Amino acid sequence: MVRFMKGKRVFLNIITNAIIILVLVLIATVCFSSQPQYVFGSSSDEAIYSGDASSNKVSLMINVYWGTEYIEEILQILDAYSIKSSFFVGGQWVEKEPEMLRKIYDAGHEIGNHGYFHQDQGSLSYDQNYEEIKACHQIVKATIGYEMALFAPPSGDFSKTTLKVAQELGYSTIMWSKDTIDWRDKDSSLVYSRCTEGISGGEFILMHPTEHTTEALDDVLEYYANNNLKACTVSENLAT
Repeated sequence: MVRFMKGKRVFLNIITNAIIILVLVLIATVCFSSQPQYVFGSSSDEAIYSGDASSNKVSLMINVYWGTEYIEEILQILDAYSIKSSFFVGGQWVEKEPEMLRKIYDAGHEIGNHGYFHQDQGSLSYDQNYEEIKACHQIVKATIGYEMALFAPPSGDFSKTTLKVAQELGYSTIMWSKDTIDWRDKDSSLVYSRCTEGISGGEFILMHPTEHTTEALDDVLEYYANNNLKACTVSENLAT
């Protein structure tokens, strides 16, 4: 009888442990499946640093507040490879260069918001964040009739307030996974290596219209083509 009772307790312990493990697995599955996933076309209250990592898609995001003299050549190179990119434009630049904005848009590239005066958004108040994003939105819409949905904070500087304002205005805040730092390091070989080394699916590569970026661009796109990487807009990279 004693031996039977001990055996029964062991059996019950095994059953109890199995039930506990099963419950923990179910909880973990529910928690994982309930994690929010970004769907393009809906604004997000978190900054987004990359796209679909399981794909072969990469995105060149070109922030424009100066460098107009290089944009024509950049457009020609992109066109030669039948590639569309995302140009995040500053409102004050659009005010000065409306025809160039139209050329970018007419070439089929995506247009994103880069604020109006290129300020560090993280240090701005709610109202100031609102005005920076909204004013840029309005001038782009007035110039080309386009409703932007992606916002790239100048200098990558943002706060929780920035994210909140952007979402309220229908924007998702876009950062980057690779930075060419082309505004500082005036070296086309560095631009090339920062666009290609360790590159993987879903990457957002930050660049600007500079002389050395323009010089490196053809080789960068050739590298992508030879390594089965598809350069596309940020929104296409985000699409699932």
